[in-house]
Amino acid sequence: MIAGIRQFKARFYEAEPARMRLLVDEGQAPAVMMIACSDSRVDPTLLSGAGPGELFVVRNVANLVPPYRPGGGPNSVGAAIEYAVVHLKVEHVVVFGHAHCGGIKAMLDMADGGAPLGEFIGDWVRMALDAARHHVADEGGRRAVPVARLKAAPFLVERAAIQQSLANLAGYPWVADAVTEGRLRLQGWWYDLDSGDLWTTPAADAAGRGVLLPAT
Repeated sequence: MIAGIRQFKARFYEAEPARMRLLVDEGQAPAVMMIACSDSRVDPTLLSGAGPGELFVVRNVANLVPPYRPGGGPNSVGAAIEYAVVHLKVEHVVVFGHAHCGGIKAMLDMADGGAPLGEFIGDWVRMALDAARHHVADEGGRRAVPVARLKAAPFLVERAAIQQSLANLAGYPWVADAVTEGRLRLQGWWYDLDSGDLWTTPAADAAGRGVLLPAT
């Protein structure tokens, strides 16, 4: 990894000194915020080919956005969203999930009667359960989907968790205001680790609503 840092220095500090100097002197001004999973296989900067200063990234287990609850204690995700939207004035916020998500699997195992995974993971991923059971519609109805059916199709749960995080994002007042005023667009991405394909919410909906479909 130290060798990688040296390569980065040669590629950017030595090959593009003016660019790096600008980032230092004028600060960052990324157009995109990524809320991504901590999974080592899904690095948003690497996958998107972004360079220094182009992405503002927050990563957590299962790429979850908690509901808006000011005064509810420290919230690192909320703090990052607030900084990106209010202060950096990003133009896009992308919730970036993926196939074979260990956090979603842990949530489903726990919902199926398994013990919580560790001291912190269970409480964190539990917030996705109710959302997933209702977003994955039971034959078009409003009933919650049985956990056994969710475990049989975890990719649907992963996408449903993205949709719930987008809905939670829209509950942050300064996010909602920016979307309404046309200054911000929300989008959901799901990356298929098996094929390398990307699925996204419809680009036409600035609030990120709608079913995730293969990107064209």
